[in-house]
Amino acid sequence: MKNIVLLFGALYGLTSVILGALGAHAFKKLISSEKLLSFETGVRYQMYNALTLLILGFSLSFTTGLEKWAGRGIIIGTFLFSVSIYFLSFSEYWNINLKILGPITPIGGVFMILGWGCLLFYFFKYR
Repeated sequence: MKNIVLLFGALYGLTSVILGALGAHAFKKLISSEKLLSFETGVRYQMYNALTLLILGFSLSFTTGLEKWAGRGIIIGTFLFSVSIYFLSFSEYWNINLKILGPITPIGGVFMILGWGCLLFYFFKYR
């Protein structure tokens, strides 16, 4: 689990830097400023959680269920939250109705909250 958390931390960090650079330069010409703000929110949360996963990967042993579920919640939540925002940001440009992805964003947020909650409970219980 430790390696998975570190892998996703590095992957999320790498892709958030790439997407952030594209958003700051190339995507300004493609999508509205409102959609670009949403896109940047996805990038920001992805980077926050990338750094968190790296810290967790280097700090925790992942021997308890709480540690494992903290990692899983943050990994799954970040993916659902950020990727759904990325697709929704480009739906008008692609001229595709992706409103079905709308509920995915808060589901991702719930997974992130659960991951952070498991982490908080772990600290109260074991530290």
